[in-house]
Amino acid sequence: MIKIYHNPRCKKSREGLAILEESGKDFEIIKYLDEVPSKEELKSILNKLKISPIELVRTQEKIWKENFKGRSLSDSELIDALHEYPKLIERPIVVNAYKAAIGRPPEQIKGIF
Repeated sequence: MIKIYHNPRCKKSREGLAILEESGKDFEIIKYLDEVPSKEELKSILNKLKISPIELVRTQEKIWKENFKGRSLSDSELIDALHEYPKLIERPIVVNAYKAAIGRPPEQIKGIF
């Protein structure tokens, strides 16, 4: 089952959701600000994306700038931060079995179905 980690207030996330809706594929919407991914789930997503935790961080967010900017954090500490402050998670993320994509730009989502 395809999953989209979605923030309804984000334009790119809404565009990604529209691509999934147009695809005709079955999918599950996870509003990750309400249903915060576990640390294990974040690790799994990172593995499927084939990126390091820092690449999933929205470094322009106020939370990042006030609490983490300029600090040297381990991957484990970054995952902790993403879990504690899910607003820092780049969006949208679409996961399909063993693959995942960040929808920036949203068209990248098409590459995983």
